[in-house]
Amino acid sequence: MSESFELADADRLTVGTVGPPGHRVFYLQAGEAGRTITLKVEKQQVAVLSQAIAELLADLRAPEAIAAAGELLEPVDPLWAVGGMQIAYDQDDDRLILVAQELLAEEDADEDDAAVGRLRFTREQAAALVARGEELVEAGRPPCPWCGYPLDPAGHSCPRTNGHRPPTP
Repeated sequence: MSESFELADADRLTVGTVGPPGHRVFYLQAGEAGRTITLKVEKQQVAVLSQAIAELLADLRAPEAIAAAGELLEPVDPLWAVGGMQIAYDQDDDRLILVAQELLAEEDADEDDAAVGRLRFTREQAAALVARGEELVEAGRPPCPWCGYPLDPAGHSCPRTNGHRPPTP
């Protein structure tokens, strides 16, 4: 079983990637009092998390200032890979709460054994995370106009064409 954690008042929160487009690995990174936690996430998780936080922020008072989320801190050594995430807002403390659950292999599918990470952060940090997440997702490979799958620089075998002609972007 992996290590669970809780950052009650994160002083650092960002998402980032390592590797070139098409081979990027996405990470969620948070820190508190000199401790840095890195979790491996998927591109779609970053997209959905950014959208969910943006929708939540739209219902709240606008953040006073939005700082940049920043780059990943080295070394990028993930504690575990994220399977599921939930986002909530604590009105009393004016903090967003992200709960991430470890992705388990099928043979280890007992959810009670999954590690859980809890992050509490400000609306300003949340807005910066949304901007950074959207920036990273949009910086990826463009989608094929026919099938929607990413276009690789080395070529693309489009399932919509049955491989008979190359798609043109």
